[in-house]
Amino acid sequence: MKILCAWILAVGFTLTASAQELGKTFQKTCGFCHQSGVAGAPKIGDRAAWEPRLKKGMKTLVESVVSGKGAMPPKGLCASCETEDYRALISYMAAQ
Repeated sequence: MKILCAWILAVGFTLTASAQELGKTFQKTCGFCHQSGVAGAPKIGDRAAWEPRLKKGMKTLVESVVSGKGAMPPKGLCASCETEDYRALISYMAAQ
């Protein structure tokens, strides 16, 4: 838990978009799976599910999103997202 909180403080607040915009992007792109945990997707705000993933590092998490992982297609559902957008979305989901 301490690792998660420290990580969120270090990375999570360097968001490129406002929290409101980020929430809208999440709902349009990541929300379908990460809201309910479809196909094993870590749910938004489920710190126990996010902590082991965050330990792998943001670079690894972003690479997983870009290339796809499990049932998640490459780039998730955000084809127009840039690396910073993925970082912000991951941070947003882990911190909620």
